[in-house]
Amino acid sequence: MTKVLLIIAHTPSANTRALGNAALRGASVADAGNITARLISPFDVVADDLLAADGLILGTTENIGYMAGATKDMFDRCYNDWLDRTQAMPVGLYIRAGLDGTATRRALEGIFSAQKWRLVAAPMILHGDWSEDYPAEVEEMAMAMAAGLDAGIF
Repeated sequence: MTKVLLIIAHTPSANTRALGNAALRGASVADAGNITARLISPFDVVADDLLAADGLILGTTENIGYMAGATKDMFDRCYNDWLDRTQAMPVGLYIRAGLDGTATRRALEGIFSAQKWRLVAAPMILHGDWSEDYPAEVEEMAMAMAAGLDAGIF
């Protein structure tokens, strides 16, 4: 049975689009297993998108020491619909941070905890100046998450 890995990524720049595309690429490789990966903007997410998924990768930027407004808007609209309906959702997280990403990570971990979601790896914080290695790191994380979903590890 095909599992769905939803990738919600805020992509306001060429670099962040590269990260979102890298996540989709990693989750879609044949070696990742029988996974259907979907990439969607937080602006376009409705509650049913996550309710139909088996796992989530969330990508956000850090804006003024906090998650992107687009990401917060998504939670403002969907949080209550997901509460008690998405427990144990396996989640991967990457943050494109101009600063250190700490406040953004803490805020999102608090939301994940309240939703009873499970981070399947340490949050990936891509901070400082852009590195050409960032897309490969996100792609690798997405491939591992997809493979773990397919194998029933998560």
